[in-house]
Amino acid sequence: MVLKKATFIIALVYALALAVVSLINLDGRLPDLEISFGDKIFHFLAYALFAVLWYFAWCFTFNFKKKKALIYAFIFAVLFGIIMEVLQGTFTASRALDVYDALANTLGALIAASVLWFKNQLHIKN
Repeated sequence: MVLKKATFIIALVYALALAVVSLINLDGRLPDLEISFGDKIFHFLAYALFAVLWYFAWCFTFNFKKKKALIYAFIFAVLFGIIMEVLQGTFTASRALDVYDALANTLGALIAASVLWFKNQLHIKN
């Protein structure tokens, strides 16, 4: 019960942390994992988690129906990702707007929303 009430705070803190990490200079501060497309994988996973957290925040904190929460979470994740990319290109000297990052963000949110949708469909049938 406490976790359900905390979902909004968790989602908000995650969004703020993601914004900070997106807008600060990280050159030389992260280990090079030497993974092809490693940054795109990070974007994908970060925004998949973003969408999931906001889905639960809207379900549990604001009592949205699952379908509405899912739509809001997906749209919010996509818009947040696009805004972060625009801010990187506009207000930072060390970061640049990258359309492929925005695409990875969107795909992460889309896959997360799809998994949640299928989970909800299975739950309804049972």
